[in-house]
Amino acid sequence: MYTGTAAAKDTASNTLDKQAFLELLVTQLRNQDPSSPMDSNTLMAQTTQMASMESLTEISTTSREAFALQMRASAAALVGQSVSYSNGTETITGIATSVSYAASVPTVTVGGKAVPLDSISTVSTTATTTP
Repeated sequence: MYTGTAAAKDTASNTLDKQAFLELLVTQLRNQDPSSPMDSNTLMAQTTQMASMESLTEISTTSREAFALQMRASAAALVGQSVSYSNGTETITGIATSVSYAASVPTVTVGGKAVPLDSISTVSTTATTTP
C-alpha cells in the first residue's frame, strides 16, 4: 500500500535524480571541447528523456495511490455481505462485520477473525427477512 513515508522517499529520490542530471549536464557543458561543442540534438534528447522519466514516475505514484484507494473501497463494500475464505484446510463462510486498514492489505473481520482482503474467495448478499 502506498504511504506518506513512501511518497517522501520517492520525492527525495526523484529530486536527487533531477539534481544529479543537472549537475552532470553542467559539468559536461563546462568540460566540452570548444572546437567540437555538444550537439544541440543530443542536449534536447537528454532533456526529453529526463522529462519522460519524471512523467513516468508521477504516473506510477498516481497508480499506486489509486490502487490503494480501490482496495479500501472494495473492502468497505464487503461489510454486511456473506463472504468465504479458505484457512488452508477448509472453506469458511461468514458475514463481514468490519474492515481494518492497519496493514498494507485491508483486512475484513469475518466471525471475529481478521481475513486479508486478497484471501476472500466468494462474496454474496445476505438474505434478509422482513417481519
